[in-house]
Amino acid sequence: MTFAILGGILLNIGAFLTYKGKIYQAVIVYLFADLCWIIMAYTRDDYVGAFFIIIGTIFGFLAYLKMRNGKMNKTLDKDENDI
Repeated sequence: MTFAILGGILLNIGAFLTYKGKIYQAVIVYLFADLCWIIMAYTRDDYVGAFFIIIGTIFGFLAYLKMRNGKMNKTLDKDENDI
């Protein structure tokens, strides 16, 4: 099994968890999928791709920490977000 396949399977699991409303667990699974893609890009000598995946993973992890600490108070309702 390649890292691309493993990352794709993890992406599907994360999407299912998101569908079920388990956002925190989904984000963790997405981060593991990103880790698989970083390894895949690195082994294929795609250092630019690995760099951008790492940047995206860092932003994803920071969003997870912000959600976990309760500092992200956005909802899906436009009126409550002051948009």
